[in-house]
Amino acid sequence: MTNLDTASIRVVALEDERLAHNYHPLPVVIARGEGAWVTDVEGKRYLDLLSAYSALNFGHGHPAILEAAHEQLDRLTLTSRAYHNDRLGPFAAALAELAGKDMVLPMNTGAEAVETGIKVARAWGYRVKGITPDAATIIVADGNFHGRTTTIVGFSDDPQARDDFGPFAPGFVHVPFGDAAAIEAAIDESTAAVLIEPIQGEAGVIVPPEGYLRAVREITERHGVLMIADEIQSGLGRVGTTFACDREGVVPDVYLLGKALGGGILPLSAVVANADVLGVIRPGEHGSTFGGNPLAAAVGLRVVEMLASGEFQERALALGEHLGVKLAELVGSGVTSVRRAGLWAGVDIDPAFGTGREVAERLLARGVLVKDTHGQTIRIAPPLVVRATELDWAVEQLRVVLAG
Repeated sequence: MTNLDTASIRVVALEDERLAHNYHPLPVVIARGEGAWVTDVEGKRYLDLLSAYSALNFGHGHPAILEAAHEQLDRLTLTSRAYHNDRLGPFAAALAELAGKDMVLPMNTGAEAVETGIKVARAWGYRVKGITPDAATIIVADGNFHGRTTTIVGFSDDPQARDDFGPFAPGFVHVPFGDAAAIEAAIDESTAAVLIEPIQGEAGVIVPPEGYLRAVREITERHGVLMIADEIQSGLGRVGTTFACDREGVVPDVYLLGKALGGGILPLSAVVANADVLGVIRPGEHGSTFGGNPLAAAVGLRVVEMLASGEFQERALALGEHLGVKLAELVGSGVTSVRRAGLWAGVDIDPAFGTGREVAERLLARGVLVKDTHGQTIRIAPPLVVRATELDWAVEQLRVVLAG
């Protein structure tokens, strides 16, 4: 608070008074955004290296996405799924084609997509695989982050996510992340699905060993178990491919998508799978008043069209390699290790140089926005429209704060 100007102090004080304290934001009050940059209420500019946890893969206010939203705002915004609307079908068809699947179930938030995926997996387990009623289990990975609902935090191993929110739903089996053999050992006649993040984002951009996803795909196919890939943070261009599973040439049974699917404008998520999986859901069994609304569908369609060109995937791949070279130069000089996939990096800070939070606050003072996780790690996930020179400048700011 001490570094804030008067206008910012007033805004933060109002939030502190009226908002539940479920976040610990950095001390900056953003008023505008364009591309990879944001401006605070005092007019100071910052390079955004967080992208709202990858929800802003295409940057702030991308003209093509804004155009789609503005056009739809003047026509129709909400019908509920009680009626058809003219935007939902084209969006679902385009997204299914992008993913190489048959069907789409639209929702709003990433957590809703995960919850939907859990319900679909259980229904598939009972109705297709023949698992004993109410006995289906889903294998999950240690260190996972799939959302904040009570079901989801129940299979988290993060005390901050779990403590004081029980009792939790049963039916989840934990295995170490990156260990395909542990998944196979955990499968039994009650296993409906394996739910994993291809890359664990909240955990600090944890990239599994090469071949892990291929092994999981082979194991799940051989045992008749669904492979569900939570690509809510890792998907839609972030890692240099359309989906993170593409890095190993793997196609899961179910994709869980969100964040960037809404173009940084509104919440939009989806479960994407073939009809033999998503077809188990019957009318009335699952829904959402806002899921599949025409405004979200129009924005989502534009996002899918942009991804279909491959331009953003290519930028993420090239810029990510450039960023990786620059970050590697800091290892041993305040940085203990760097993990990277495409334009997404987890940077571990040497405790002798401060915590991740302290480094994030020092970077904020120099016009760079990042966010810490798990104490010593900062995540770097710029909008895919960022320039190489801007990345160079940001890494130089990190070098300066670690040196000072």
